[in-house]
Amino acid sequence: MPSSGQTASSGDDAAPMTLWERIKYSMVKPDDEPGTAKKTTPDRDLAEIKEEIGRSSDKERAIGLVAAPIAAVVGIAISTASLDYARTHHESLTVYKELTYVLLGLAVLILVASWLRKRVFQGITLALFGVAVFQLHYTYLGFAAPFVLAGAWYLVRAYRLQQELKRVEPDGGMARPGRAPAAGVQARPRANKRYTPPT
Repeated sequence: MPSSGQTASSGDDAAPMTLWERIKYSMVKPDDEPGTAKKTTPDRDLAEIKEEIGRSSDKERAIGLVAAPIAAVVGIAISTASLDYARTHHESLTVYKELTYVLLGLAVLILVASWLRKRVFQGITLALFGVAVFQLHYTYLGFAAPFVLAGAWYLVRAYRLQQELKRVEPDGGMARPGRAPAAGVQARPRANKRYTPPT
């Protein structure tokens, strides 16, 4: 019987998990049990991966189309509050008016990138909108964080698809098209740059 100071093993079904183990396993996937075969998902077809890289999925497009009008509403609300603050404190309104145009422009870019199914541009515009809102004041963090997280999600998705494409490609994505040597032709050796002339 283990002492009260020892933590019970997480693999034991009868022993309850501690709070730290619950937090750890909710964020990090635990290792496979010893003696069990590790399940690996097979790589998809090369044409399927290239098609997914070129166009956002329906889910990604829908998220962007929903986020664009929300960004416009958030931008107008923040700009209105900023203009009211500037009027009461007798500050210049020019900066806040330009800020309204910037936020609405980013909302339009989010809409266009989502409509055209451009995953990378969706991520960039969403992240830029979140950063722009956060730069106004730290109290707007609640408005900025969802857009920054959504933009990061798009960019991580694009990065993972590129890594999957490199794994599936036969040459690992290193060779350039049209530069492969012909069959049966050996590559010419390069000249040695450290040439010493005969004396």
